[in-house]
Amino acid sequence: AHRFSMGTVELVERAAEAAEEAFWSYGYASRAERAAFLTAIADGIEARGADITAIGCQETGLPEARLNGERARTTGQLRLFAETILKGDYLDRRHDPALPDRKPLPRPDLRLMQRPIGPVAVFGASNFPLAFSVAGGDTAAALAAGCPVVVKGHSAHPGTSEIVAEAIHAAVQSCGVHPGVFSLVQGGRREVGTALVTHPRIKAVGFTGSLGGGRALFDLCAQRPEPIPFFGELGSVNPMFLLPGALAARGAEIGAGWAASMTGSAGQLCTNPGIAVVPEGAEGDAFVAATAAALRDVAPQVMLTAGMARAYREGKERFDSRNAVRPVFTSESGGRMAGPTLYEVPAAAFLED
Repeated sequence: AHRFSMGTVELVERAAEAAEEAFWSYGYASRAERAAFLTAIADGIEARGADITAIGCQETGLPEARLNGERARTTGQLRLFAETILKGDYLDRRHDPALPDRKPLPRPDLRLMQRPIGPVAVFGASNFPLAFSVAGGDTAAALAAGCPVVVKGHSAHPGTSEIVAEAIHAAVQSCGVHPGVFSLVQGGRREVGTALVTHPRIKAVGFTGSLGGGRALFDLCAQRPEPIPFFGELGSVNPMFLLPGALAARGAEIGAGWAASMTGSAGQLCTNPGIAVVPEGAEGDAFVAATAAALRDVAPQVMLTAGMARAYREGKERFDSRNAVRPVFTSESGGRMAGPTLYEVPAAAFLED
């Protein structure tokens, strides 16, 4: 069994103060220095690739191919930001020269340029342990801009988080960057996240996760004495509307595609197309039948956490208790394993409830 530290309010305090200290050097580093740092992080992650995949599979249940692909996406993001900042376009530099003789009033000399905002808090996602986590897009963007980062790791994959953090730490040492430029505070109680977004040193928050968790953090950001920006990608179930022409032309094909999209990663994606609105009639029935047929071929999958698997089973129980809801296809779900289920409900009943 692996043992990992748990985040505390005191660790958040230390990390935020270290980030502020680092900002006074890292925030004024050259773009070339920051690009070299991002590239070194990418190199370090690639060098640890086998270890990351091995522990990532154990912790999340995600398949090896998915983790390898996601690791490439993560290092690709880091390298892309390194290239972007070297070009300098992102600085949005503008100069409006003084017009002392302008009537009715003279114009002063105006110069505009983007500057780093200060230390940034990043909340790692449960469903993307690499690309939206410790060294994911939010961290890459903040470091590229010159902002130190404090990551609150997700408790679903502490081992994966720790190996990626080791790669960043190695890059800090090899590039001679102030060590406060990056900290990983492992997942802890809710008060740890609250302490992070309300800490006066933190100047922005990046979050990928649930609607409820994101909304709570957004409210905390807005209620601070000095409100700060909240960059959130929150989970949702997206409705898909099938129009008669598309249904007639390729209804069965859409049904098979929908089944694949819904069940990819056991449905644990930020924007899952979990609802289809379909016209009644023979063509609508054919679409539903094609979807159900495709779902029969989907094997049960390991969900990311026991809590998510439990929430999925509870959702099924809520649907089963509704009189107007008819199960079209069901499969077994137990423990951390989940199989797909398809329900049908008349539009009038859906709008009522």
